[in-house]
Amino acid sequence: MIQPPATLGLLGGGQLGRYFVEAAQGMGYPVWVLDPDPASPAGRVAARHLCQAFDDPDALQALAGACAVITTEFENIPRPAVEWLDARACLRPGPRALSIAQDRLEEKAFLGEIGVAVAPWQAVLAGQTPEVRADAGGPTFPAILKTARLGYDGKGQVRLAQAGELPAAHAELGLVDSVLEAQVELERELSVLVARTADGSNEAFPVAENTHHEGILHLTRVPARVGDEPRERATAIARHIAEQLDYQGLLAVEFFLTVEGELLVNEIAPRPHNSGHYTQDACTVSQFEQQVRAVCGLGLAPALLTTPVAMVNLLGDLWPAAAEPDWQDVLAAGRARLHLYGKAEARSGRKMGHVNVLGLPGEDDAGAAAATAEALWQGLAKAVGRTVDGGMA
Repeated sequence: MIQPPATLGLLGGGQLGRYFVEAAQGMGYPVWVLDPDPASPAGRVAARHLCQAFDDPDALQALAGACAVITTEFENIPRPAVEWLDARACLRPGPRALSIAQDRLEEKAFLGEIGVAVAPWQAVLAGQTPEVRADAGGPTFPAILKTARLGYDGKGQVRLAQAGELPAAHAELGLVDSVLEAQVELERELSVLVARTADGSNEAFPVAENTHHEGILHLTRVPARVGDEPRERATAIARHIAEQLDYQGLLAVEFFLTVEGELLVNEIAPRPHNSGHYTQDACTVSQFEQQVRAVCGLGLAPALLTTPVAMVNLLGDLWPAAAEPDWQDVLAAGRARLHLYGKAEARSGRKMGHVNVLGLPGEDDAGAAAATAEALWQGLAKAVGRTVDGGMA
């Protein structure tokens, strides 16, 4: 057990890291952050910000020498840096989990090896003529071609209506290693957060239901509108993945629930997750405090929902030119909680904050909270000329 006032280390300095730092500080732990951005949200509140590249030898040495445990809020750390830290310091999660989460090809292969279902897929490798597999196990169309590495929030993806579009799509992505994945017909998109400690203890948060716009998470509602059976199955799968990885820390697992009732894993993230922001205001413990508890080997807190909740993302598209949005309606809504990340520059698609809307007494689902969250978002969107579906007016 790592007790305060031990120093914790963090790879990555975004908003997920900022909330981890604040949770750790509230428990008595100072945090050192390694991130190359001088204005990183986590670096601005950390005890020390190592403003260097993730593979800078001096920064890695300083982190390893000062920190009792090092964790992540960003998985795309260079592998040599991860392996160097793992050999010289306490890194949670370890290199295997980070490596698998960095590469969709490794991730799909790993999930298949441990018996977890995913959408039909095939590898499309750099340096090879892209051809669609003809056997029954290959992807059907329409399909999505995704870069194996570095793609997120809809980036690094091309949709294909038919097999003949594959060569052009691969060229559009730069002819890099990619995954061709069948586009399944969805009933719901879900996610589960599970925390696990070195001794195998684990605690799962309630299943969240997610809605995306243009590949970026727009709205999360909890409880999810699914029955007990898929809810229990998703939680069991998330626990199984964490166990098979011998995971230490907080793990997010994204799911597709198809119209046929099949539960498919979309991807895993070895860190807190955008869809877990609801835990800040509507659970007995936040995902960030639970991450601190997991990597420090503390007792995991019960991760129970205290009220129905909906979370809506605030992207840079909502920011007027050279101005801040008018938050009056959000701040006037007593059931709404505004969270801003302190980023200096608003850009299209950039996550700038979120709003959690809590359910009212007597409500047993998140429908009213989701409607309020969507209405608040629409008010902000209309002020900058966006339509209600997230497209530009």
